Amino acid sequence: MDLLLDPNVAYMILVVGFVLGVLALFTPGTGFLEVGVLFAILLAGYAIIRQPINLWALILLAVGVIPFLIAVRKYKQWYYLLLAIVSIVVGSVFLFRSETGTPAINPVLASLMSVITVVLLWIIGRKGIEALNLQPAQDLSAIIGQTGIARSDIRQSGTIYVAGEEWTAHSEKLIREGRPARVTAREGLVLLVEPAETNE
Repeated sequence: MDLLLDPNVAYMILVVGFVLGVLALFTPGTGFLEVGVLFAILLAGYAIIRQPINLWALILLAVGVIPFLIAVRKYKQWYYLLLAIVSIVVGSVFLFRSETGTPAINPVLASLMSVITVVLLWIIGRKGIEALNLQPAQDLSAIIGQTGIARSDIRQSGTIYVAGEEWTAHSEKLIREGRPARVTAREGLVLLVEPAETNE
């Protein structure tokens, strides 16, 4: 545990935990990232509470998030990203105090980690916004009228394979597994179906 008392190690664990946390937000439910975040936070928390912190540097780190968020939204205005990088680098370098008054974190390490982290998160943020703004590639209304195959017995609820995908299906009449079913309507991501032929 003595290794965790090294400000450089504590800082790296903190940064890794933060990056994993952001990635976990973009890919929820896997479990691996969430466990990694929890582990990193526990380690970083143990190390941080034993380190003297410069409050102004911590505030500068927090304030640096604001131009970063603006840079993600307005990606053509690079000075916001530059301002975020400078703010986060300076805040990172001076986050922990040493007994001599010099930065406890290696300035080269803090600068490198900060720049890589900010640029990586900026790319992830931009891709996320682009994905949100994309128009659906598939016209879901075109699925109405198509015939698929029941992957399970469909009575009220079941599964149908149609248009190259499996869908949740709802039917008022029993449709046996393996029998064809016609899509009559769509309610969100649930298809309303009926038997495509008279059951024998």
